[in-house]
Amino acid sequence: MVTIYLNGKPFEVEEGQTLLAACLSLGFNIPYFCWHPALHSVGSCRLCAVKQFRDEKDTRGRIVMSCVTEVCDGLRVSLDDPEVREFRASVLEWLMINHPHDCPVCDEGGECHLQDMTVMTGHVYRRYRYKKNTYYNQDLGPFIHHEMNRCIQCYRCVRYYRDYAGGRDLNVYGVHNKLYFGRFESGVLQSPFSGNLVEVCPTGVFTDKTHRRHFTRKWDLQTAPSVCVHCGLGCNTIPGERYGTLRRIRNRYNGQVNGYFLCDRGRFGYEFVNSDLRIRQPLIRNDAGELEACSLDRALEHLAHLLNDSTDTIGIGSPRASLESNFALSELVGPERFSAGIPRNELELVNLAVDILSKGPAPSASLLDAEKSDAVLVLGEDLINTAPRLALAVRQSILQEAERVIAKRDVPRWNDRGFRLVAEHAKGPVFLATPWATALDDIARDVFRGAPFDIARVAAAVARDLDDTAPEVHDLTAREREWAAKVADALKKAERPLVVSGISCGDPSVLQAAANLAKALAAIGQPCRIALVVPECNTIGVGLLGGLSLEHAMGDEQPQGRDLAIVMENDLYRRLSRTNVDGFFARSKHLVVVDHLMHETAQQAELVLPAATFAEGAGTMVNSEGRGQRFFRVLSPTEHIRDSWHHFRDPIVLAGRSGVDSRDNLDTLLQAVADRYVLLEGVTRIAPNAQFRAVHQRIPRQSHRYSGRTAMHANMSVHEPKPPEDKDSPLSFSMEGYSGMAPSSLIPRFWAPGWNSIQSLNKFQSEIAGSLVGGDPGIRLLDKPDGGSVSYFSEAVPESQEREDQWLLVPLHHLFGSEELSVLSPGIRQLTPDPYVGMSSEDADSLGIKEGTIVSLDAQGLQVQRPVRIRPDIPRSILAWPVGLPGEEPVELPQWVTVTLRQSDSGEA
Repeated sequence: MVTIYLNGKPFEVEEGQTLLAACLSLGFNIPYFCWHPALHSVGSCRLCAVKQFRDEKDTRGRIVMSCVTEVCDGLRVSLDDPEVREFRASVLEWLMINHPHDCPVCDEGGECHLQDMTVMTGHVYRRYRYKKNTYYNQDLGPFIHHEMNRCIQCYRCVRYYRDYAGGRDLNVYGVHNKLYFGRFESGVLQSPFSGNLVEVCPTGVFTDKTHRRHFTRKWDLQTAPSVCVHCGLGCNTIPGERYGTLRRIRNRYNGQVNGYFLCDRGRFGYEFVNSDLRIRQPLIRNDAGELEACSLDRALEHLAHLLNDSTDTIGIGSPRASLESNFALSELVGPERFSAGIPRNELELVNLAVDILSKGPAPSASLLDAEKSDAVLVLGEDLINTAPRLALAVRQSILQEAERVIAKRDVPRWNDRGFRLVAEHAKGPVFLATPWATALDDIARDVFRGAPFDIARVAAAVARDLDDTAPEVHDLTAREREWAAKVADALKKAERPLVVSGISCGDPSVLQAAANLAKALAAIGQPCRIALVVPECNTIGVGLLGGLSLEHAMGDEQPQGRDLAIVMENDLYRRLSRTNVDGFFARSKHLVVVDHLMHETAQQAELVLPAATFAEGAGTMVNSEGRGQRFFRVLSPTEHIRDSWHHFRDPIVLAGRSGVDSRDNLDTLLQAVADRYVLLEGVTRIAPNAQFRAVHQRIPRQSHRYSGRTAMHANMSVHEPKPPEDKDSPLSFSMEGYSGMAPSSLIPRFWAPGWNSIQSLNKFQSEIAGSLVGGDPGIRLLDKPDGGSVSYFSEAVPESQEREDQWLLVPLHHLFGSEELSVLSPGIRQLTPDPYVGMSSEDADSLGIKEGTIVSLDAQGLQVQRPVRIRPDIPRSILAWPVGLPGEEPVELPQWVTVTLRQSDSGEA
């Protein structure tokens, strides 16, 4: 710590940071544009000027830029010197020379950093009366709207897009004061993190195009803390609602998880909440065999009647439903008749992942841990498509080596330009073992291509090189031995190695190999961490609850079917083949579906109950790290739409059952979860309970500037309706309430006096780029104080396989298209590919297949035709099968298949 003097008063600050970061951490207001906590300092905008003095006798001082001035002991600075104020105002004036005066029609109006800084510097009058520079705007795809005329040339966009996120199709063009920030030509931005430009840009150049379709001013958005539901990472979000419609998603800072950024699927996949496929009222099948609307009371009474009359009831849960809803369904039908809603092969992988996280030799890695890792090995995961925010964290990990180098050269880390020059030649080791090329190949020190069993074998060879007590791997090629030795050497030298794997390739041997590799590192005293990728937002949660596989629940041991099947938030046609699901429905007497989407499973039901989405409900998710996190409703749904768990309570009471009738709110239900499961005993501490009050007040979901409140329902009544009650959280559906800083897990928005933009986040952090005041949201539920039971893992090494005239069908995931909910958003659907199968160039040549040729894949349970996409990065004897695409029937993967040419190369039959 060093002591600096600000406006004559002493303050203790951390050494090595910039004066700007130190002042913002202390709560002082200094205007800035080009600086960003994740991008560091380049000193290009000159707005953060302060006056520095040599000592206490110096009265003249000199103007310096606070973002490129490092704090040192005894530093004396004036933040409000008249000369400094005049300088800042003049800087802002020339930055604004070409900026249009269009705040009333700008999408950024009301949360614009440029507006905040203009007020902060005191620039109030435009003297420039000449022609402004004007530009054509580009079409950048379905997510980002481009208004280049508003640019103030701060360079944040290209620094984030190119230097941080690794994109290459956005750049700056031109010279002097005629600069253009965009693509070489109009087209869809290729980076899967392009949506962060909306928050990185301090003006209205890059704005949310999805929000423009249902635009409302930011102060009129009702907001609440939430969690992304589109993958297993559990990024924190702030959804915004108006008039019962979800309008947008913003990033909610969590220093341990997503930090400052989201992926595009998480940011723009929210529109399924507004979909025409939403189930908004109960439906019951009439005598004509059609589903018709009914009252909620009638629907619940019918469910109670079915429960009383059924002697064999099965409950099928879902990894996209909350922990509370899955638990409530388990309680309704009995734990022995509860299914996790996952096919057998995937459930085995999930259970293995849970065991590795809860009993394994290495602690799980947060996204921040991944960023700080100095050597990374990825086994079997195409991270950009299965866990995109983790891919962005791994991209930052290569900079750890550069940080060591610049420390020796006495170059400060905040000096972004100097740091990037060093980083070009000093990148940390990242090794990828995947079936095909990924978007991280450009940062990898070396890559290995192979089938899942080959990846498991080469990982076992790495473990053997690290620890000679690990099992030996036979019949390795020279290339495989060389690659394994190179990886082992890098991991051995690292201070914070990370092993990344997951269940996406469908092979348990890859997961076992990752665990054994972590065990080998632990055996030689390396503090390794492990990150496991799972597909859905609560996959780990249902894994902790336990349950039957779908096949078991649907008839492996019950061929005559079930009296009653209750399916919750799960479309079974996306999980198993149509033959299996149709057979199960035909054998079952009654089918009840509780969901928020009208999918094929719901269309088969006798009774359909409308469930709340994440935006309308509250609950708990457990992410791939084992971190339990709470989400809260942002909009109050209609009387028919409830959390799934709430639908299950009333039928229990009506059916005369006891035991859970007192669990009428989220807190009592969570306490029951904590009492039942040892690993989940911490869920009640994730967030304050519903009785929490800050100075005897609830936390308001609406901003203090919320407008139109008394006129929103004037078409129905001139009287202001009573705000909805929320007995599941300490948040209110009102603008009244506590105006101070809420606990981090309850922060509904980031706003501070004078800071209307997302940059107000600085006021909520304990230090810049650090944790939120009071700690980051969530609790790690699977931490192992005893280090885990390392003897658990298998020592088996898979054999290399090759079959004549057969190809291994391996799952391939798409960021846009493979996830069930986000694909209902128009923008994401626009970028979703049509079904195809990927084949290597060598295999295509040997079969005489050209791009687009239709082939038939023949395997057990699979007869399907697909066009071929030829990819030179796919190894021989492997076919890439896109999973989850709309209209695709699920198949068990990986599996060996035969390929038959069904059409000529010209596409004619």
